[in-house]
Amino acid sequence: MQCIAVDILGHGQTDAPSDVQRYDIEIVAQDIVTLFKQLEIKKAHILGYSMGGRLALTFAIRYPQYVQTLILESSSPGLQTEEERVKRREEDERLAQFIEQHGVASFVDKWEKIPLFSSLQRLPKDVQQRLREERLQHTAIGLANSLRGMGTGAQPSWWETLHQLNMPTLLICGEDDEKFCRIASEMVQLLPNGTLITVPHAGHIVHMEQRERFGMLVQQFVLKGGSLHGD
Repeated sequence: MQCIAVDILGHGQTDAPSDVQRYDIEIVAQDIVTLFKQLEIKKAHILGYSMGGRLALTFAIRYPQYVQTLILESSSPGLQTEEERVKRREEDERLAQFIEQHGVASFVDKWEKIPLFSSLQRLPKDVQQRLREERLQHTAIGLANSLRGMGTGAQPSWWETLHQLNMPTLLICGEDDEKFCRIASEMVQLLPNGTLITVPHAGHIVHMEQRERFGMLVQQFVLKGGSLHGD
């Protein structure tokens, strides 16, 4: 089995274009189709975390023929109402402008202080530092335009579409991440073939906070073809 980790548009070593429209989540999902074709991949197990989870879900909805199983960590189908989406777009635009005006380092300082990531303080200091260094490698334009194009307020709401997903789907959340555990609990009720696992002693970034447990869950789910039982 081969594992392919993708730096999505505006992140890591992938391009960070100035055209905001290029960051539309459905267009970025098309990028993954292009990657599949170039690598001659007919079907794969798709895993995404947070924004990457929203992209993975978008990919599964638009291109289900490529998805063998779907794994979503600390993610969501978007916001349910237009009022919520408008408010979130306004918030993301303010944050995008902050990044452009003050730079990536100031944004990372701000990001690390939000309650969503408070549980990361339990990680060893060297791991925290490595995470920070990875975040500092991003570009201001890439992060700002990702917020504008792929933010929760910018993407479509997939809540009414979840019932169409027939592939085995695993939802993972950390028990300390109340918001995303609540979202996952609502999602699993709508998925025809969904399983929810809540991981103890973890917050939003389960794959870093409980690495072995996370890896075991993913491995079992993939190897068993999506037959993992929730606990």
